[in-house]
Amino acid sequence: MNPVSFGSQPRWLLMLLLLLITLLSLLPSLRLLLEAFRQIELGFDSPFAGVMLAPSTWRALGNSLVTAGLGTLIAVLLGSLFAFSISLTNIRARQWLVFCFMLPMMIPPQVTALSWLQLFGPASPLLNTLGLAPPLGSPQPLYSAAGIALLLGIQHAPLVYLALRTSLLNIPRELIEAGRISGASQWRLCRDMIIPLSRGGLVAGTSLAFVSALGNFGIPAMLGIPASYYVLPTLIYQRMAGFGSQMLTEVASLSVLIGLLALAGVWLQQRLSRGRDYALIGHSGQAQKFRLGPWRPWLEAMLVLVLLLILVAPLVALLIGSVVPALGVALNADSFTLDAYLQMFSRQGVTLRAMGNSLVLSITAALVLMLLSLPLAWFLRQCAPRLQTLISSLIEIPYALPGVVLAIACILLFARPLPLLGISIYGSLLVIFVAYLARFLSVAFKPVQAVVSQLDPSLDEAAQLAGAGGLRRMIDIVLPLVAPALCAGGLLVFLIAVNELTVSALLWSTGNETLGVLIFNLDESGDTVLASAVSVVVVLMVAGLMALLSLLGNRLPKGVIPWQS
Repeated sequence: MNPVSFGSQPRWLLMLLLLLITLLSLLPSLRLLLEAFRQIELGFDSPFAGVMLAPSTWRALGNSLVTAGLGTLIAVLLGSLFAFSISLTNIRARQWLVFCFMLPMMIPPQVTALSWLQLFGPASPLLNTLGLAPPLGSPQPLYSAAGIALLLGIQHAPLVYLALRTSLLNIPRELIEAGRISGASQWRLCRDMIIPLSRGGLVAGTSLAFVSALGNFGIPAMLGIPASYYVLPTLIYQRMAGFGSQMLTEVASLSVLIGLLALAGVWLQQRLSRGRDYALIGHSGQAQKFRLGPWRPWLEAMLVLVLLLILVAPLVALLIGSVVPALGVALNADSFTLDAYLQMFSRQGVTLRAMGNSLVLSITAALVLMLLSLPLAWFLRQCAPRLQTLISSLIEIPYALPGVVLAIACILLFARPLPLLGISIYGSLLVIFVAYLARFLSVAFKPVQAVVSQLDPSLDEAAQLAGAGGLRRMIDIVLPLVAPALCAGGLLVFLIAVNELTVSALLWSTGNETLGVLIFNLDESGDTVLASAVSVVVVLMVAGLMALLSLLGNRLPKGVIPWQS
């Protein structure tokens, strides 16, 4: 379809949208790079050089690479197991398996860490209830690099699953049938055909898992700080808490280092994928299933067992930990109590305030991004392909970079009053809101863009010939057709933003706490039972929102809801 001409008012609106994208996506990154280059010009006497030469920086860098690397390996193993099993075999209850496997990615990382802490160690209410708790004074095994890597792997395994599943579904079934007709066994088909053709998805999923693990704050903070095991995001958090005259320069330098590592991971993924693409001709999206015969119940049992270990057991431990008076107390008729929930909803002012802040931020961000996504996707469809690629790349920058990098960029950008207005938003909910808009624009935009790209251009051409203007065509024709995707994108933004921690951990201030910050602060201050109760409510909310999105599945294009085929 050739670019469609549009009137002066839509063009003006497009310019406004492009300005907003520049302010949200490009300006924070440029401010961070400007600070880094300014310090580099000062040479070896600059705070930047001091940070780069400090032993603590290189120790945290090494810890980040170790935990992210091991976590990526675990994510690849788990994600590949579920991707190959669900996409290529005739196992039953695939939708339920995928829903449960995706849940850890949607649960906030600090909740994941807290649930696993309730599962192991001498203070575990579950182990004490079962009489399996180790002796008092025994070390908590999760306070280690291995514990951090394990949870990072579980948290990001769905990313590997999604990327690999896309490659597997794009393999035409005619290729599989041709191999079978030639007499190839199922093992040989996997080795010689399926694995090489899905290598690009595996490399992409591995890169996503590594970059996400590198920027994860919640898990390393909950498991590493008590053991004085720091990675780059937690080192930044420690430096932020220490204040000091050179604090902003130091954390900006560390943020640039994380950003460079993340970009290196993306570059390596592109490098490994180059020259390995195959032109597939045939009907994709309905891969030929491998019939497992008597092995099917065994594979199903193994997948269920994995889900019991990585999802059900920690959540059961979290639930038990929320209904006992203190850690280390076994659950029985005498110890069962709902005091934590009563305190959360009636006597704990900070809990209600944090819930209110999170709901206001996430709902408002979702609504604003929905309003931006529709005209943006509609007008981008009418632009030249190069301009579409450029704008799409700008939108994805804040979401691709680690959240801690975006947080530091916002601090540098808004530490001083806004030009012309003379208003300072630093230390308020507004700065968190702006960061959410920048980070989650890509989440809201992609489902809408996927639907708009599939619309028949003749609808718009007919309305244009009838004299309808650009805004009229967008509201009367496009909006009804993309409304389900628009709602799905908004729900995804709300689902992620309401529990966000990495960005808000560095931007919050007293009175402006969010749910993610609240859970982290409660656990850090020793009020773990109340933190468990808040986490249980969060998990129920996440599962309910995922179920609501699933109900929209039949009205949405493929790929909008990650856990549905």
